[in-house]
Amino acid sequence: MQRFLDYLYKNKEWIFSGIGVAMLTMLIAIFRKRITSSKVIQKQRSGDNSVNTQIGRDLNSNKSQDDQK
Repeated sequence: MQRFLDYLYKNKEWIFSGIGVAMLTMLIAIFRKRITSSKVIQKQRSGDNSVNTQIGRDLNSNKSQDDQK
């Protein structure tokens, strides 16, 4: 860790100049892309005259408690 901090201190002008900022931005973009690419993709198929509901979390229906018994 100390070697890394020494490297940053010795090369701070280069790292935080235009080239360094561009490289850091590229690394951050690659890292963020890997995180967002792991999202779940939901697909749904339906037939003729069918009613379908696709949800990702909770479903609250409009039925009263008497109708659910």
